[in-house]
Amino acid sequence: MSDIKFTIDGKACTAKNGQTIVEAAKKSRIYIPVLCHFDGLKPAGTCRICTVKVGGRFMAACTTPVTEGMVVENDTPELQEMRKQIIEMLFVEGNHMCPMCEKSGNCELQALGYRYKMMVPRFPYLWPKRSVIADTPKIYLDRNRCVQCLRCVRDVKTSDGKNVFGVTMRGGKAIISIDKKLAAALSEEAALKAMNQCPVGCILRKEIGYKIPIGQRKFDTKPIGSELEGK
Repeated sequence: MSDIKFTIDGKACTAKNGQTIVEAAKKSRIYIPVLCHFDGLKPAGTCRICTVKVGGRFMAACTTPVTEGMVVENDTPELQEMRKQIIEMLFVEGNHMCPMCEKSGNCELQALGYRYKMMVPRFPYLWPKRSVIADTPKIYLDRNRCVQCLRCVRDVKTSDGKNVFGVTMRGGKAIISIDKKLAAALSEEAALKAMNQCPVGCILRKEIGYKIPIGQRKFDTKPIGSELEGK
């Protein structure tokens, strides 16, 4: 089939049949921020940081397939402000202590905060009481930093396909839980995958904390999205 033609902020782009806006934008080296989305995983549309406008309507770019002639707005003051508000809400809804977090410099939420010039959130801090799980051999789960992206739930599985992570309770009380028996049997490769899959510092591999020095971490020298924008 021929490529689908559409535009993002006036730039002519093409997409394959079934590709989402995020996937097609990446192909055209246009950055759309994501947190819950990860290449190779079925889109979830949970964080809404990728919100764009299509035909005057707000849409999640990670779940919306491209159609012929689609006109997408991505880099506008309205959308930039909306994304900044979402980032601020994610910060105040958890207990994020960036200077003491192992993921600082590798954290996607922190990097987005820098990109969108977040200073002091306009919303009051909620300081929720969240427990941590530290009694599994390889994995440390700190729910204080969780942003409910569900990447771990969708991707971290045992060799026979069982989910290591899951969601318990609903709505504002929903939390990420871990099957301790399955977690104990994780291979070293799977444990590292779980840590790297998490966009924040919620899931950490024990015993290798602060292995990468500050200054050599992913977002220490280049902002998030620069790999697409050539910055």
